[in-house]
Amino acid sequence: MKRLAELIPGRMSTQPEDLLCYGFDASGLEAAPSAVVWPQSVDDVVKVVKFAFAGDVPIIPRGAGSGMTGGTVPSKGAIILSLERMNRILEIDRENMTALVEPGVINGKFQRELERHKLFYPPDPASMQFCTIGGNVAENSGGPRALKYGVTRDYVMGLEAVLPDGRIIHTGVKTAKGVVGYDLTRLLVGSEGTLAVITKIRLKVLPMPDEIVTLLALFREVEKAGDAVRLILGQGIIPRTLEFLDSGAVHAVEKYSPVGFPQDAAALLLIELDGHPQGIVKEAARVTEVCRKLGGEVIMAEDEAAREKIWKSRRAVSPALYHLKPAKISEDIVVPRNRITEMLGILKRLGNESGITIINFGHAGDGNIHVNLMIDRNNKEEYEKAQRLVAEIFRATLNLGGTISGEHGIGLTKSAYISMEIPPAELELMKKIKGIFDPKNILNPGKIFPV
Repeated sequence: MKRLAELIPGRMSTQPEDLLCYGFDASGLEAAPSAVVWPQSVDDVVKVVKFAFAGDVPIIPRGAGSGMTGGTVPSKGAIILSLERMNRILEIDRENMTALVEPGVINGKFQRELERHKLFYPPDPASMQFCTIGGNVAENSGGPRALKYGVTRDYVMGLEAVLPDGRIIHTGVKTAKGVVGYDLTRLLVGSEGTLAVITKIRLKVLPMPDEIVTLLALFREVEKAGDAVRLILGQGIIPRTLEFLDSGAVHAVEKYSPVGFPQDAAALLLIELDGHPQGIVKEAARVTEVCRKLGGEVIMAEDEAAREKIWKSRRAVSPALYHLKPAKISEDIVVPRNRITEMLGILKRLGNESGITIINFGHAGDGNIHVNLMIDRNNKEEYEKAQRLVAEIFRATLNLGGTISGEHGIGLTKSAYISMEIPPAELELMKKIKGIFDPKNILNPGKIFPV
């Protein structure tokens, strides 16, 4: 590693405390890397990658380490390539509605900077105040606003990236349209750092909406909340967000970050509408009518402060759950929207039969349910039972026409299950693509595909 330290002086560490801090992510998995490097430019990245390529050393690109599936947990002897110092917003082009950023830019910081220009970047993961745009691109992150506006891939226009042998490539276009050749940009988005190291990102941005209305709908039965999702969308209304929390999630967040959510509700929907004031007032009235017909109680946020307080609590759900149990297994299944009620019923039954507490929340409007199995990892019997339960949940999800991951990716924690969804021919094709980009298998090895 002495040679690497000489290549990027002052930007590499093998200190035990640094290796510890960069050896885990939000999955709960951990392993010590051999070194951590902090490049500050694409030239730095090229130097590190060429060093790794020459020595067959694994290299793990990393943003903020907020991923849920072990995507940045290092393999044996690996170098962690932390991109957090490449954190500049290079350009905001108001006329062409684009922005150019480095991968270490924090999502929330980018959002706030755009607001100064009356612009809007829709992808909003719950971790937006600390996750990076580069990590979002690697995982194809979504968030509550994905229902109306789509996910990260819908906003990535072009990329600068470094291949595992050190070559720099540029993909995509600066223009609103472009269909020349294969779409390498969309291939790299969601590739979980296994194909190339992303060093610049050109993003599409939108004008800020005129007005936002925020509604809370409370239901005495979980199934009624699922029915409300289906019926609201059936009215031809596409809310900005349509979030779901079951009673377990509501109780956890009230203990952790109180906002005044009623404790007797079996389920809660957080619904936002945006657009022209006259239009969304009418839509809010129709949404309210649907919910009340299903026995729901509807409350409107009075002002921006109340709205922000609600969203602060919603984004705190995942960390709040750790106050109920020392550990959890978090999955992010997606089912067709008209099967949400059915899936919630299945999850309720599986929880009752197994004796394991299952707490659900997520983006009900696009069928994305975050399923949390509350466990004690030190209880071997309970942990093994939870692992078997995960497989049952995935089978039920696929039987309903769903997918085992909506926005968390595959990483390490889901790699054993990928063949449940992806047939052998398609899986083999994906492995061949990995081999073309990374013939030495040094870039985030062991992720996505089971070893």
